[in-house]
Amino acid sequence: MPETRLLTEFGIGTSLRRTDYTEAALRAVRDALWRNSINLAELFDLPKSAMVLDVEIGVARPELVDVEKIKAAFPYGQPRISVKQGGLDVPRPNGPPNVIANVAISVSLDLELSQ
Repeated sequence: MPETRLLTEFGIGTSLRRTDYTEAALRAVRDALWRNSINLAELFDLPKSAMVLDVEIGVARPELVDVEKIKAAFPYGQPRISVKQGGLDVPRPNGPPNVIANVAISVSLDLELSQ
């Protein structure tokens, strides 16, 4: 099943008070997903479930991201989650750092299925 990457969306999310890396990542995923409405699968007469979603998340503490919670944020498609060192922790003088997560979601389809 050869997959063809058709588009990539980007998002940014934060956790400003709780140092919650999963919540920052979820906000970044939502930012990328709901920024626009692209009916990509329908353009190729495929079901939404056929979309392969490669999700790359960058945060300062990758080990603190709950991948299962990230997967649950996708209403359809086949998410493949990868959490890497990235994002940014912004120090605060009187408390834990502000957390910034970056996300890239690449959408692929097996275009042979649409023939």
